[in-house]
Parts: sequence; structure tokens; C-alpha cells
Amino acid sequence: MIQIDGSYLEGGGQIIRTALSLSAITGKACKIINIRKGRAVAGLKVQHLEAVKAAASLCDADVKGAALKSLKLEFTPRTIKPGSLSINIPTAGSVGLVLQALMMPAAHAKSEVDIKINGGATTGKWAVPINYIKYVLLPILKKFGYEAELNIIKYGYYPKGGASVEMKVLPVEKFRPVCLIKQGEIKSLNGISHASLQLRDARVAERQAQSATNIIKQLGAVNIKTDYVNTDSIGSGIDLWIETKNSVIGANALGEIKKRSEDVGKEAGKKLLKEYKSGAPIDSHMADQIIPYIGLASINKKESQIRVSKITKHMETNIWVTEKFLPVKFEINKKEKIIKCKKN
Repeated sequence: MIQIDGSYLEGGGQIIRTALSLSAITGKACKIINIRKGRAVAGLKVQHLEAVKAAASLCDADVKGAALKSLKLEFTPRTIKPGSLSINIPTAGSVGLVLQALMMPAAHAKSEVDIKINGGATTGKWAVPINYIKYVLLPILKKFGYEAELNIIKYGYYPKGGASVEMKVLPVEKFRPVCLIKQGEIKSLNGISHASLQLRDARVAERQAQSATNIIKQLGAVNIKTDYVNTDSIGSGIDLWIETKNSVIGANALGEIKKRSEDVGKEAGKKLLKEYKSGAPIDSHMADQIIPYIGLASINKKESQIRVSKITKHMETNIWVTEKFLPVKFEINKKEKIIKCKKN
């Protein structure tokens, strides 16, 4: 059984999600200790627990320690099963973070896996927005040979959540190695500015979109759609992405009480501009998310390499976890911000 220290480096929920995914794929049992030990509230939170339950259901795993605030978890997988998987998140926990635990192993089933998530938030603090997964992560993963379709049925915001999301994941025989070092020229500047129906009269979505446009229009023509949605809690957010010849770069911002809509759009626009001006084809949030996919693509004796905008603790943590499960070795060039991976 592979033992993982959940307090290592970044010490957050990403360790759990990556470990469960790779455990399911490799068939190697794992034991995670000190789960989120350095956080204000240590142990498993609701979205972590739902991710554990969903991953266990996907591969018929035996699990010990799956309880709220648990600091220790044992996960013994069996065979990844195709078919339908239904998940309920009773809080405003992140839908995107739960999907992170399922996306990789679902692609290793013998046939299609249909995932339906009810509840949770599609946009929230310190969590990947669902639009980022749809418009940034999935196009990048397609370069690895990953095929999936993601549909947002209903948005969810804090504190009630109440989202509804469906994802269809197709089987992948082998992940392809990638080389993502240069951005290439800009093909399009896109975005979605979304807000609850109750905020239509205040023109929140339009104000977020215009403010973001003012920041990034120096790069070219901007196409940000506005969308008013029926939600259980009032909220808003904006998701932006740049499609370049070789990649997709994303950024986002969340509407909050006493935060002007113009400031929400400006925040997202500045983030996107900073990511683009780094010259890297992989943004700082994408860097850690694709590390396990790079590992899986590199086990067939073919090297992958990417250039990232920033070396983050999240990324270094995911490299550490990935090397625990796969016979690969990552090399980090901190000066050039280039990450290479090859079979060990």
C-alpha cells in the first residue's frame, strides 16, 4: 500500500484527488495520512468526501476513513466500471474539484462513463470553475487524446450551491505525449460573464464583461457572452480564456458581497493579461492539473514537456504524488519554467 503524507508541500485536497485517481488507474492501494493537516479546519470536507465516495463507486473500491474531518484514508481499488455515476453534493462544495477525482480514471473504463452531479457550486473561492474545465482544461487534454463532453444544466453559487452538471467521458487507450513550449499567435479572446436572474436589472453580467474587455482589448477583438441564470443563491462570476495556436490560457474572478461588478471583471482581465504576458502556453492553474496526465502519457518511453507561467506548490505537490504511483520522473527547470517528464 502506497503511503501519502497529506500535509506535504501544498497540503490540500489536490493530494487526495490525484492519489485516488492514480490509485484507481494503476490498481495500487493507497493510504493518505495527515489529510489537510495545515488547514484551518483539517481533514476531509464535504466536497473531498463526495470525491472519495464517487471515486470508490467508479472503481468498486474498499475505503476506510471516509468521514467528515477524517485525517486518514485507505483506498483499495478494483476494476474501473463504465456506465452511469450519480453524485450529490449537499453543500456549496466545488463541482469542479469533485470532477478532478473522476476525470482521469473515467477515461480508463472499457466504455463510456456518464457522470451526473447535483448540488455544489460551479464557481467558488479556491476551486476550479466549471467553465474553466469546459473551455480551458478539456481543449488542452484533447491534445493528450482525452475525449469528454461537459454540460452545465444549472449554475450554483455559495452558500446553497444547487448546481447541476453532466459529463460524458470516452475511453482512452493511451495518452499521447505533448510538447507545449510556445503559445503561438492569438486566435480568439473569449469569455462568459454569468450572474443570477435577480441581478439582471443591475446589469451585473454586462458590467463584469465590459470591465474585463477594457483590460484585455489591447490583445485583439474580445467576445464575452453574458448569461443570466436561475440559481438557488444569488451570485456572479466571469470566466475568460485566450485561444492561441498551440494552447488555451484561462483566468476568472468571483462576484462577492460589497465587490463592484467592475472590479470583478477587472480582476479577471488582469489575471488573464498577466498569464498571457508570461509567454507560457500553460497558465498557473493548468500547470498542476495536467501533471498526472503528462505522467500517464510518459510511461510509454516518450518524453513530454511543457512551459508554465509559474512554478507553484500545487504543481510540485502533484509531481510528488504522481511519481509515487507511476514509473516516471519529472524534471523542473525553474529558470525557464519548463517541466519535462520521461519514463523512469
